[in-house]
Amino acid sequence: MSQKIAVVTGGGTGVGKAITKALVADGYEVVVTGRREAVLREAADAIDPAHVHPIACDVADRAAVAALFAAVEDRFGRLDLLVNNAGVFSPSVPLEELSAEDWNNAVGANLSGSFFCLQEAFRMMKAQNPRGGRIINNGSVSATTPRPNSAPYTATKHAITGLTKAASLDGRRFDIAVGQIDIGNAASDMTAKMSGGVIQADGEMRPEPTIDAVHIARAVAYMASLPLDANVLTMTVMANQMPFVGRG
Repeated sequence: MSQKIAVVTGGGTGVGKAITKALVADGYEVVVTGRREAVLREAADAIDPAHVHPIACDVADRAAVAALFAAVEDRFGRLDLLVNNAGVFSPSVPLEELSAEDWNNAVGANLSGSFFCLQEAFRMMKAQNPRGGRIINNGSVSATTPRPNSAPYTATKHAITGLTKAASLDGRRFDIAVGQIDIGNAASDMTAKMSGGVIQADGEMRPEPTIDAVHIARAVAYMASLPLDANVLTMTVMANQMPFVGRG
């Protein structure tokens, strides 16, 4: 098929916007989704309004996710790629001070949202002809090497690794390839404060280097370019000087 259809969650800003731009350059029609419709439309206009299609959706809302994928199926008839990119940080406070709302917000955006989207993608990819497709989950180096005061983010990103492996196993007999990209300090609105200082394992506040999100986008585009009999299960792309191999 000449037309390839992708959904990118959290696609209006930062890493998601960079991924969308890279996929459009590779010939995809990209549905970008996020909670803020105006941001999505601005991204679509900036990248390519003919091939970027904004649909507002809170991925933590199960019904909204179902409506999103129903709209994709109705418009395009199939789905070739899902990039589960949407996510949030939690307040950097001692874990005993986190509210239930903070915890639930992180779980909803980072984990439940990825699962809901993956479910809908599986349903479409199993039923369509040709069968199959690819799903790429956004993990994090924080899953295995966390920062202080990051329990909700770390726990949800650790869970994404389990979700990726389980879904990869469940999907392979249906020609669904599931992989994960673990990102370390891609420059975005979420990581902007790193240049001013981030708390380290020894309690010190120190700035951390970041990398241009275009490098993440290129990696995702490579993963997406593979035939469905090949898969990148996990890939780590990070700022070379960041304190990843031993925090502090």
